[in-house]
Amino acid sequence: MGGRFARQVAEGLFAVLFPSDCRICGTPLTNISRLPVCPECIQAMPPLSGGLCAVCGERLFTPYAVEGLAGACGLCQRAAPPFVRAVAYGSYEGGLRELIHLLKFGGVRPAAGILGRMLAEAISGLEAGLPEAVIVIPVPLFRAKLRQRGFNQAELIVRAALKLNADGRFAWLPGALARTRETTSQIGLTRNQRRENLRGAFKVARPEAIRGRDLLLVDDVLTTGATVSECARVLHRAGASKVWVATVARTLKASARQVEIELDRESVAQDEDDVSIPKAVGI
Repeated sequence: MGGRFARQVAEGLFAVLFPSDCRICGTPLTNISRLPVCPECIQAMPPLSGGLCAVCGERLFTPYAVEGLAGACGLCQRAAPPFVRAVAYGSYEGGLRELIHLLKFGGVRPAAGILGRMLAEAISGLEAGLPEAVIVIPVPLFRAKLRQRGFNQAELIVRAALKLNADGRFAWLPGALARTRETTSQIGLTRNQRRENLRGAFKVARPEAIRGRDLLLVDDVLTTGATVSECARVLHRAGASKVWVATVARTLKASARQVEIELDRESVAQDEDDVSIPKAVGI
């Protein structure tokens, strides 16, 4: 009882001495936390549900798409991607999108803990099909972008996620994949143009470490899928056995066009993973 009362007093003093608002909804924060986001906003970031493609994770728009049934979208049926399966925790919109931006563009590193928990939940959806030992590889940033930002958001999120999967099944391999050049924005490009834009942008720096191994490629967001597909192709050429993909969020058909319109207005020839986005409320 005493401990609870002491915490309430501390939180009250914190709210008075260090007033702050939630960076997503603007509500005044009263709890002591390194993450400037209210619990209600975090709870309002639901996982994906409904009929999803069993390969790429895209929304299935068909009356025969029933949750829990295996089924591939038309695109994956016509041309299988270079990865076994891609999963994501949630849709790249609303509060989840703003939380990712807080980490990625606002430098709010404590956001990586929540995003890591979401990534771990997404990975749990793959575990039944994964082998006993899997190498985890974050999608890399180009070195100039890494120096500018100071961190690779995918690495921060992976570290947080692996702390919640401490069964020894996953092994992170830093530096296995490298980005060799910067790329122009993917917005407005056709599928073939996106692939050409990314051709030669990645290389395997440690081929001996991945040869014959099963890999889990991770990133914060899957937008068009071009980046993870190119990474998977490069990893296969270096000798990887199978590649799975897990991200915190992904765009879905229902929202992809709106996201592209917004990014097109705000981007300035940056890579699709590093588009400049306006800051969330209160940033």
